[in-house]
Amino acid sequence: MILRNFIVFEGIDGSGTSTQLTLLRKRQGTGRFLFTAEPSSAATGTFLRQMLRGDVPVSNETAAYLFAADRNEHVNGSLVTDGDRHLITGIREACAQGHTVVSDRYLFSSLAYQSIGCNPELPRRLNSAFPLPSLLFYFAIAPETALARIQGRGVQEIYEKQPFLERTVQEYRRAIGEFAGSGMKTIELDATRSIEETAAIIWKEIEARQAEPAPQPGTEC
Repeated sequence: MILRNFIVFEGIDGSGTSTQLTLLRKRQGTGRFLFTAEPSSAATGTFLRQMLRGDVPVSNETAAYLFAADRNEHVNGSLVTDGDRHLITGIREACAQGHTVVSDRYLFSSLAYQSIGCNPELPRRLNSAFPLPSLLFYFAIAPETALARIQGRGVQEIYEKQPFLERTVQEYRRAIGEFAGSGMKTIELDATRSIEETAAIIWKEIEARQAEPAPQPGTEC
């Protein structure tokens, strides 16, 4: 099922998704937009961020369950926001109220990252009931380029190693390919373009999507 007013940015660490989310938030014409990210800002997401820093070691299978649990709160929880149009939980409710929700990462991250450390059927099963966004931007970048950006930040998370990110790129493409024909539109971006060029492409696609006629009742939630 497709959430019409839901937009997702995806890509490996260092691909620039967070930068583009910040720029989009500042753009005129986004007054009804809400912005969010995964892991979420809920208590479940706070724990996941500790895990990603390596503070709380868990098995790969446990990580898959934890990401799915956080996503369930993120999507199906009550609508909660916290300043500057930041959505904490309640993606489905926000879209139903006419907001456009833009998320930095979603279930595609789980299908890519968690499929490497455990049986890929587990993250697929755990995420099978979540709605798809109407528009997905995939930020394509070479792992070595992404890592050079990450190292410039001075802090690395547990997944930010070149062999792992090389596998993640492969899993991303496999996962996104599985949804061909679903009704979700996927735009692949060259994440080595300038920040300004990328932002312009994203906004053009969002404007075009919003100008499309609403679907027939029952075809999208």
